[in-house]
This record gives sequence, structure tokens and C-alpha cells, in this order.
Amino acid sequence: MGSRFLLRDGVAVITGAAGGIGGALARVLAGRGCHLALADQNEDALAAVAREARARGVTVSEHVFDVADASAVAALPDAVARRHGRVTVLVNNAGVALAGSFEQVVLKDFEWLMNINFWGSVRMTKAFLPLLEREKAGQIVNVSSLFGLIAPPGQCAYSASKFALRGFTEVLRHELETENSPVRVSVVHPGGVRTGIAKNARLSPGLDPEKTARRLAEVERLLRLPPERAAERIVRGIERRERRILVGSDAVLFDGIQRLFPARYWPLVHGIIARKSS
Repeated sequence: MGSRFLLRDGVAVITGAAGGIGGALARVLAGRGCHLALADQNEDALAAVAREARARGVTVSEHVFDVADASAVAALPDAVARRHGRVTVLVNNAGVALAGSFEQVVLKDFEWLMNINFWGSVRMTKAFLPLLEREKAGQIVNVSSLFGLIAPPGQCAYSASKFALRGFTEVLRHELETENSPVRVSVVHPGGVRTGIAKNARLSPGLDPEKTARRLAEVERLLRLPPERAAERIVRGIERRERRILVGSDAVLFDGIQRLFPARYWPLVHGIIARKSS
């Protein structure tokens, strides 16, 4: 894996930084002495995370924008460079969820999700790669999901976006390694982290409200890992320049099952999930 990647006095750009894994990453990176450019649509929550990070003695800038806005993404590197002078880490963490089977999902909602979960990360990477390549060492961190390893029914849009992000990340990693770029690339697969993404998921038309409420309650019971522990694991992975960062015992378990039974893993995984959520 090479030498340890130094975070102190670097500058990390984090999307989806107003809460959940993104907010926890901001706090952990600030504790490592890494300066921060924090981005999110939620201005008030972003300001609260920024205050916590500044209390750890680092410089923090706040950028309120939508990663689905191509012009806003294109303008961000100049704004960050003016404030911080450099970028050493890019964390593409912003993401949304959409509940419903493929037949239930409306195409405009599918496009909305892909524009954030996949295209947002692609745009951010395209925008910031030139800044990262000026450094002796840089790191791109794309946050996929457990559902970028396995594909549960009812998660067609979300899984599609996270599998796509995983594929994009792996190709980019291979290209940059072949070119001897100073920039390394990591893909992160968090398991059941206690965030609000499931609770805030957009619901497809035609879903039964009662069944959906029960299903969301089951999902909530599976989200057990505190964001702070997830962030610590991700940051250790960044420091070690790990290519693939599995977060949580469930991610490790289900990844192993999928590898052993690539075409027949779902009945096994579903049985484990059913027992855990009961």
C-alpha cells in the first residue's frame, strides 16, 4: 500500500457534509489536523458541522450547493483554491435514496437519483482532479454502499447508482495507477450506518404506505453502526491508501457471501437480514 498518507495540514473537500457520514468525516479529519471545504445543500446543518470542525483548530470553508448542478460544481474548485490554496483529498459522499421496485419507480425520479449519486461524483472528480494532481500525493474517496456489492429487491435505482460509482472508481483507479499519478482512489462500501438516508428516501408512486412504513422501520433497525465509527474506519483507510474500504461487519459478511455465491447470494443474504431485523 506504500507509505502512510498524511492528512495534517492537507485540505479535504467533502460533499454531503451536513450530517451522517459526511459530518462525522469532517469531525474526524479536523481531529487529524486536516483543513476542510464542506459542501451540502442544508445551510444550517452545514454551519453547525463547520463550527464543530473549527473548534478543533482547522480552517473550514462552507459551500452551499447541489452536486446535481453542473455549473455550481464547475465553479467550486476555484472557490476552494481561493480559500485554501490547495486540495489533497476529495470525498464524494453526497447521496440520496429512492424506494420502489423498477416497475414502481418513475423515470424522472430515477434520473434525479443518478444525477446526485453518480453524476455528482463524476462531475466533482472531473472538476477537482487537476488540483489534486498538483500535489505530491492526493486521494479521491468515492462513497458507494453495501448496495454497491449486493442488489436487494426494491433498491433498483439506488443499487444501480452505487454499482455505477463502484465501476467508475475502479476504472479511474486503474487509469491513474497506470499513469503513475500522485492521486490514489478508494471506494467505500458502508454497511448499516445510523444515518437519515433511509428515513429521508423519496418514495415511488404506488407504494403501499403501511407496508412501506413497516419496511422502513425494519431498515432502521439494521442501521446500527454510529457514523463516528464509520468515519474513523474510512479515515484509517484513507491514511493507508486502501483501494477498497469495507465499513462494518455486515459489509464484510455480505461481501464474502456475494463472492462465494455471485449468482445465488440473495436468498442467503435475505435470510440473515430478516433475522437481524426481526
